[in-house]
Order: sequence, then structure tokens, then C-alpha cells
Amino acid sequence: MFKAFLPLQIQTGGASLHVLKGGAGEPLLLLHGYPQTHVMWHRIAPRLTESFTVILADLRGYGDSSKPKGEPDHSNYSKRVMAQDMIEVMSQLGYESFHVIGHDRGARVLHRMLLDHGKRIKKAAIIDMVPTYETYATVDKAFATAFYHWFFLIQPAELPERLIAGQAEYFLHNTLKSLSRDISVFTPEALAEYVRCFSDPATIHGICEDYRASASIDLLHDEADLQQKVQCPLLVLWGTNGFLGRHYDILAIWRERAEMVQGYGIPSGHFLAEEAPEETYHALQLFFSQG
Repeated sequence: MFKAFLPLQIQTGGASLHVLKGGAGEPLLLLHGYPQTHVMWHRIAPRLTESFTVILADLRGYGDSSKPKGEPDHSNYSKRVMAQDMIEVMSQLGYESFHVIGHDRGARVLHRMLLDHGKRIKKAAIIDMVPTYETYATVDKAFATAFYHWFFLIQPAELPERLIAGQAEYFLHNTLKSLSRDISVFTPEALAEYVRCFSDPATIHGICEDYRASASIDLLHDEADLQQKVQCPLLVLWGTNGFLGRHYDILAIWRERAEMVQGYGIPSGHFLAEEAPEETYHALQLFFSQG
């Protein structure tokens, strides 16, 4: 799926990150969501290399990146630390400023990057994500039903880890199916990669720690920065058939959090890059190519 990309393993202050690099032009970092890996970009990333140097990375705890054991306060899976991972990756690759696209959990990491390292990021795109603080502040029965895993994964270790490990592939398939139009939108090759990575008990623990951090230390960081706005140009995309697109006024929410926002919905479920790759690619290509 990524034959033209160079695989790398980059050591940051707290993790060893699996990274792929390909193409030529301005650097563009792509961050994946749950329960996936960098593979989620396989329908878009090769085309983006025609205009950009594309960097794909597995977040710590996911894919083939390292999966440190969570700290008692979950701080080593805070979005601040995960954002720092990516800043260090880009620095080691020689990029002081760059563009970033984030989907789902990767978009949460991106949001923290924009707050902590805003001067490093030229333009950013957030795909199908509402800020974590906003989500927890407005949660209702509909959200808790559609995103039950938010509240399951944050339970103390090792309850979710042990239960998921018993039926990891079933749990993964159920998650993908519940958030997409149909699980058939995922290619067999991509699905096999998701299953391979998700079947590792260390990955399950890392994912749980990611969510535990979002329900604890991330909220403290977010609350402290509620008045801080994203300064760079921001594109926001969402799936009009997905829960977030139906439940929130996503553009209005991000206009409260950023100075320069544009965006729109795309006919898709949650996984835009795989469910609607053409529309998603064209939206991203146009935004990042504009002067």
C-alpha cells in the first residue's frame, strides 16, 4: 500500500515511533485515529506525494510504534506528550515548519500541537473531531450510546484490556462497522493490518491509556487553554452521515476555537479517508496547495 514510502523508526523522548516518508515538496504530516494506524491513509497519501513530502506516523500505543506502560496519572499518553512526539519526529526529519492533517485521535493530538507548538504549523486540517473538552461537557445519552467505547476504555486497568483481548478481532470489526457506512469500505489489506496491530495486548493497553488520558489529564490541559485560539489556517471536514455530523454544529464549534476556519461535510461515515477518498483528497489537496 505504501511501496514508494521509506520506512523509518524514530526515537523520541518517550517512545519509538514507526514513520513512513515519501514524495517531494512542503512537508505534510498525517495522523491517524482509533482503532487504526497510518494505513488509514492508503487511499490518499500516495496521491498527496505528487505535491508534498508526506510523513505518516503511528501514534504511540498504536500500530508499530512503541507502547509504553501507562503512568498512574496517564500523563505519558496525554495529548501534550503525544504531540511532543510528533514535534520531535518532524525536527529529526529536518522540518521546523510543516502542515498537519489529523483524524479522530490524531486530530486530538493535532489540536494540542496547535496550542503548544502553533508557530511550527503552517496549515492544519481536522477530520471528524469535536474538541475533547467540548465533548465531555455536552455528553448525552445519544453520544454515550454511539461512542460507548469512550466510557468502556477509560475503566481502570486491566478490565477493558482483558475483556477486549478475549475477542480482539470481533471488537475491532464491531467498532469499525458501528462508525462507518459498512465494513466493506475497508480494503482486505487495510483490515488485515488493523487486526494484526489491534491483536497485540500492548496495543490494547496503549489505546486504553490514550482514552484514559483524554478523560483526565487532557481535560485539565484543555480547561487551562480554553481561551487560547488556533492561529494558523484550519480546515475542518466531517462525515455528514456520521454521528458527529448529525449531532454537532462542527464548524460553529471550531470557529470558537480558531481564528481562521473553513470547512464542510462530506457524504461519509466517520472514516472519511477510506469511505470517501476522492472527496476527502480533493478537499485536502485544494486547501494545502493554496497560497
